[in-house]
Amino acid sequence: MQNIPHIPVLYREVVEAFSPCETGIIIDCTLGYGGHTSLLLDAQPNRRLIGIDQDPTAIEFSTKRLTSYGDRVEIRQGRFSLVTEAILNNKNDQVCGILADIGVSSLQLDVRERGFSYQSDCLDMRMDPNAPLSASIVVNEYSQSELEKILREYGEVTNAKVVAETLVKRRPFESAKELSDAIFHLMPKGKKIHPSTLVMQAIRIEVNDELGELVRLLEAIENSSLKHLRVGIITFHSLEDRIVKQRFTLWAKNCICPDDAMRCTCGNNHSIGKVITKKPLTAQEDELRANSRSRSAKLRIFEINR
Repeated sequence: MQNIPHIPVLYREVVEAFSPCETGIIIDCTLGYGGHTSLLLDAQPNRRLIGIDQDPTAIEFSTKRLTSYGDRVEIRQGRFSLVTEAILNNKNDQVCGILADIGVSSLQLDVRERGFSYQSDCLDMRMDPNAPLSASIVVNEYSQSELEKILREYGEVTNAKVVAETLVKRRPFESAKELSDAIFHLMPKGKKIHPSTLVMQAIRIEVNDELGELVRLLEAIENSSLKHLRVGIITFHSLEDRIVKQRFTLWAKNCICPDDAMRCTCGNNHSIGKVITKKPLTAQEDELRANSRSRSAKLRIFEINR
């Protein structure tokens, strides 16, 4: 592997997943430090990459880092669902692969000033620093019922009602560290992750509309007129993985009639391809030892062929 500021998860699996794309364009929806992008460019000299990120820090860093690849790489700033949709509309016949590494990046986690870490001295969590909604607004201005809803749905927090009630009573909060300390005693102990992780996850997903972005990306792919395409999605928790698994399963179905239908009336020709990974790919032992973030990473692959 090359020397990069962080280790891209499932790096071997990603390179292998897109090996059929010898030429054409691969879209890296979550550019970050450019780790996956550079590996994919190195793997095949005749392929090109379009990297997308809404974080200007990531754009600045990767623009410099990927300079040596010249016109083989193009970098765009924005929400990946919208940018990908625009690319598919304009360069449809050239795109052979789409990769998305869903969730917060190491670039964001490593900088405490961004407010993603439970040790941060601020309360922000915006992937796009110019976005209107921040973690501070969610925590300090949402109603108790709204907080309870996102904690339960996005963090799968079992005692969401108690945590939401505590947040409302203890606010305002000025930092992620202060928030984490206030709820630490309420969270389950004994797990490998920090007790406040699920609460922070729920707030972050709400701030950045992460699940909505994932759904919109999948819809943009489904609604495109692409004939041949490899799609690889890396997820880090069950909510994301469930969305990807269900959508891939739907894409592979020929018959979309209701389960209780007496006979098929839909035409039995709705499949747009096949699921490549019946079970998601996970990190190998050496990667788990070298990169703790990889322990929850899952890669699912779908091949569109319509």
